[in-house]
Amino acid sequence: MQTIEDFFQHIHSWQRTLLLVAGLVFFWIIEGIIPLFSFKYNKARHTGLNLFFTLTTLIVNFAFAYVTVMSAEYFSHYHIGLLFIFHLPKWLFLLLGLMILDLISAWFIHWLQHQVKWMWKFHIIHHADMWVDTTTANRHHPGESIFRAVFTWIAVIVAGTPVWLLFLYQFLSVLLSQFNHANISLPKWLDNAISWVIVSPDMHKVHHHYTQPLTDTNYGNIFSFWDRIFRTFVSVKDTKALQYGIDTYMKEEENNRIKKLLKIPFGEYRPPAGGKFSDSNK
Repeated sequence: MQTIEDFFQHIHSWQRTLLLVAGLVFFWIIEGIIPLFSFKYNKARHTGLNLFFTLTTLIVNFAFAYVTVMSAEYFSHYHIGLLFIFHLPKWLFLLLGLMILDLISAWFIHWLQHQVKWMWKFHIIHHADMWVDTTTANRHHPGESIFRAVFTWIAVIVAGTPVWLLFLYQFLSVLLSQFNHANISLPKWLDNAISWVIVSPDMHKVHHHYTQPLTDTNYGNIFSFWDRIFRTFVSVKDTKALQYGIDTYMKEEENNRIKKLLKIPFGEYRPPAGGKFSDSNK
């Protein structure tokens, strides 16, 4: 446990970047060995577009890094936050810290973007991907990246997260997101077993179905039990029956072009074929 704390307390930016790249390369290789779907598309264009949004995500996170890290150092130093209400053994401190960060900065902000129309318009960029693979993990509009960075900062303050735990969480968040977006097919029994604790590929693929109500399920990133607790968990027997994308942007000239995607949040809202986003109060 001390080794983990020491490593992430002193981890360098280049090491964090290397871990991100290593995860992408690893799951990219696995996708070629056990793919769920055999996509017929321009993979180079698709990957390049998603890596562009990965870069914008990194830029936004870098812009927020100072205030987030300083907050982590201040609140943990003065023992302010939920993690310091009781004296906890290190393993429980780590686990509860990860759970609080995952709940607020991943599950809650994700759920919120599906409830508020102007936030959803930023989140559409992620859902518009019709060929979900490991590169989809960080396909977020810069506006959405700001939402997520703000809620990470809020989570750090609420929990009183020390810097090492923040960096560990961010590493696990990226790695698990790459894993559950990866175009891989695991044995059903294994995927189901995994989904009781962490978000599995089949579990998250349901969320990327192109129409509601499945779009509004399975919001988790690391821990799957949040969706079970808040009754947003859905399982489907045949994930190969799913279709990716979002029904309002099914044309490739809109969902696979950087300029078009960047403009979506500022354009006219397109109501879906059905579901709660057609409501006038959204």
